Amino acid sequence: MKMLKGHWQLILITVVVFALWRTPVVFPLKILVIFLHELSHGLAAVFTGGSIEAISLSVQEGGHAITRGGNGFIILSAGYLGSLVLGVILLLIALRTHADRATLGLFGVITLLVTALYIRDGFPLIFCTLTGLAMLATAWFLNRPINDLVLRVIGLTSMIYVPFDIFDDTIARSGLRSDAYMLAEQFGGPTLFWGGLWLVISLTVIAFSVRHAFGRDSNL
Repeated sequence: MKMLKGHWQLILITVVVFALWRTPVVFPLKILVIFLHELSHGLAAVFTGGSIEAISLSVQEGGHAITRGGNGFIILSAGYLGSLVLGVILLLIALRTHADRATLGLFGVITLLVTALYIRDGFPLIFCTLTGLAMLATAWFLNRPINDLVLRVIGLTSMIYVPFDIFDDTIARSGLRSDAYMLAEQFGGPTLFWGGLWLVISLTVIAFSVRHAFGRDSNL
C-alpha cells in the first residue's frame, strides 16, 4: 500500500502505456525510444574514438546507426542498455530535480542537431524534426509540471520498451540480425547468451531504480 500511495502516478502512467502499447498513441514514444537506442550506438562510437556516419529510423519500429571506428563490443552493447540508462536518467531528473524545462529543451536541441548532422531519410527526418521542435516548444511555453510529466512518460516508456525489445529481438527471434546476433558473429557465443545477459542487466537496472532511486514518494 505504501508503494501504491507513494508512486501511484508512475504506476498509472505505466498501466496506460501498456494498455495503449499496440495503438497509434504509443507509436511516437516507441520511435523516440528507438532514436535513443540508435543515438546510444553513436555516442558509444564517439566515446571510444570512432564517429557517427548516419542514423535512421523506420516506421516498422526499427532503425540503424552507421558508425566508423571505436570499440565494436561497446558500440553493439550500447543500443539497448544505453537507451535504458538514458530513460532512467530522464525519469530521475523529473523525479529528483526541478530542471525539467531545461532538460526537455536540451533534449530537443540534441534531437535537432542529430537530425541535421546524421539523418537523411524522409520518415526519421520528419519525425525527429517535429519531435525536437515539440520538445523545445513544451520547454519554452509550458510550465514545469507539464515538462516533468513529459520526461516521466519518456523515461518510463524507455524502461518498459527496452526489456521487451531485447526479449523480442534476441531471444524470441534469435535468428534476427540484431545487435546480439552481430555481437555473437564478431566476438563469439550464441545470440541467446548476449540477449539473455542484456535482459538480466536491464531488469536489474530497472529493479534497482524502482527500489532505491525513486524514493518514498514520486508523485507530482
